[in-house]
Amino acid sequence: MLKLGEAITRKRKLILVVAVLLLIPSVLGMIATRINYDVLSYLPDDIQTIKGQDILLDDFGKGGFAMVMVDGMDQKDVSALKSKFEDVDHVDSVIWYDSIVDSSVPLEMVPGDVYKKFNSGDTTLMAVFFDEGTSADGSLEAVAKIRQIGGKQCFVSSMTAFVEDLKELAEKEEPIYVGLAVLLCCIILAIFMDSWMIPVVFMAGIGMAILYNLGSNFFLGQVSYITKALSAVLQLGVTMDYSIFLWHSYEEQRQDPSKDKEAAMAQAVANTFTSITGSSITTVAGFLAMCFMTFTLGKDLGIVMAKGVIFGVLGCITILPSLILTFEKLIEKTHHKNITPKFDRLSAKITKKPGIFAVIFIVLLVPALFGYTHTSVYYNLDKSVPQTLPFAVANEKLGDEFDMNTTHMLLVDADMDKKDVDDMMSDIDKVDGVKYTMGLESALGPAIPDEILPGEVGSIVKSDDYQLLIISSKYKVASDKVNKQIDEINQVVKQYDNKGMLIGEAPCTKDLIDITDRDFKVVSAISILAILLIIAFVLRSVSLPIILVAVIELAIFINMGIPYFTGTELPFIASICIGTIQLGSTVDYAILMTTRYKRERFFGNDKRTSVRIAHSMSMPSIMVSALGFFAATFGVAIYSDIDIISSLCTLMARGAVISMLVVMFILPSMFMLFDKLICKTSKGFINKDGNGNTGGKGAIPPIMDTAE
Repeated sequence: MLKLGEAITRKRKLILVVAVLLLIPSVLGMIATRINYDVLSYLPDDIQTIKGQDILLDDFGKGGFAMVMVDGMDQKDVSALKSKFEDVDHVDSVIWYDSIVDSSVPLEMVPGDVYKKFNSGDTTLMAVFFDEGTSADGSLEAVAKIRQIGGKQCFVSSMTAFVEDLKELAEKEEPIYVGLAVLLCCIILAIFMDSWMIPVVFMAGIGMAILYNLGSNFFLGQVSYITKALSAVLQLGVTMDYSIFLWHSYEEQRQDPSKDKEAAMAQAVANTFTSITGSSITTVAGFLAMCFMTFTLGKDLGIVMAKGVIFGVLGCITILPSLILTFEKLIEKTHHKNITPKFDRLSAKITKKPGIFAVIFIVLLVPALFGYTHTSVYYNLDKSVPQTLPFAVANEKLGDEFDMNTTHMLLVDADMDKKDVDDMMSDIDKVDGVKYTMGLESALGPAIPDEILPGEVGSIVKSDDYQLLIISSKYKVASDKVNKQIDEINQVVKQYDNKGMLIGEAPCTKDLIDITDRDFKVVSAISILAILLIIAFVLRSVSLPIILVAVIELAIFINMGIPYFTGTELPFIASICIGTIQLGSTVDYAILMTTRYKRERFFGNDKRTSVRIAHSMSMPSIMVSALGFFAATFGVAIYSDIDIISSLCTLMARGAVISMLVVMFILPSMFMLFDKLICKTSKGFINKDGNGNTGGKGAIPPIMDTAE
């Protein structure tokens, strides 16, 4: 690694030229990467609801759909508006009153229930089907065009309309996220580092690594809007540690009068790479654990963030050293006094009475674990955005005017006997919360002869293999009532057609609830196991991995338990991801202190002295790292109107501070209480001479530490 460091210092100009040139394909790749705003599209392909959506698209040419309400128009104008909607690109078909009964038929001949399905006061309702999927670009463009054509009298309610509004909101907010993260990080670093210029250098190096990561997403085909919004902020917060370690190591090496700046940087690169290897591996493992989720949004975020950490490490040992050496004079000119507090007195107090903090650990664990297991989560994606968006206004109007809150679609055998279809729909109508069930025959009723049925309506709701029925529900998506309703409808359908499929937003969301409940347990178990094994390998210990993970898990329990006591409901994705993210990202704080503790014990200090030195020397770096992580995420948490983004950033910002405090106060007491066990179950704590009191001639610490 020293040879690598020397090569980097010699070739620093070439490295910077290459780094800048690589930004060109990175920016192009970032622009070309498609962003997916439909969270439900990450459900596994083999579940019935997703299979049903594929059949709807393949057999009927229908993907997404929207319920469109029009206010204050007479029948003739609505019919003309419907024709305009049908001419919009990617609109497959529009079902309205005149799709079922020819507009020339007198109203007195039309069954009352048919008329009421499409009209309420002076508001009329249309079902618009698109020829692409819910979140496909064509469907989103069609929603925007329909709104433009319909004007203020038009209200579009559907998952596709939600995605369109979410896309506009996210695209407006995302640049602000990065700006806030960079600004607040620069403020924290400027205060707690010893140069006003060094934060700018850090941001330049980390910024390049972020762009490389975002550009390489092109090879994934697409990423979710959550991944795009969080990846830059999260990469900044997580990998900032590496830059801090390099700078501290470089300053330490510069104190040696025998070394010029190139030699000092070469040694700093070697030391930094050695010290951040273990911590970066645990972080990568934490993110990769999310790839084991059945709900593949976890894989999307996990792969992108794991790449981000790797790019961060590579940038830290190549680009950042080159930048520091290039701008060293400017860095020195902006030097100021370091105001990072000293921790000597606090370290002495904590090590003097470790039993008190062990009791605090146990006392905190009980309410934290209770809150952690009782925090409420929501799955209704509508709740994650402001209710002033157009789709939300339309949803409320749909509920008020038509007593509808969601629409299911049912696919059954095209050859099913007409009587069985009528009986099945009659049974479905009896299920609590079902407003009506509408199919080809049911819309007509026995009083309407087939001759007056417009010819195209048959092809809209029937294919060679399936026929399509629409079920209107009074219940909201993700509610207990609608989930019970879905189960009861499926029971009815299976009595008539064992292969019948109920699809739509509510059935997909119900599957999401079932799948993510399993994913939460799997991801937590895998991340903990992986990080335990990595820490055991890096620190060569059996006991230390358990102690370190237990301490960080306490911080996670506290962080995730707070929403229960504050009455805050979290979006489901936050509850799944935050434990893994916080464990992988902040266990580094514990590893850093443990490394120094191990070094001091190896050099012959007693346990109290070793823990005190480890605590006092590592806490400045831990504090700056945690506050940097807090700064990178806190501004986004406050600013964002998208609750999924805001909640995740709130949890990450708070989690960084809680992890810092737990490592500051609880971990040293664990070292004190379990010192004998740690020394007996770990390698490298006692020098080879076996006395544990002296380092011995020529002794070197088993793991280098650069926290000084």
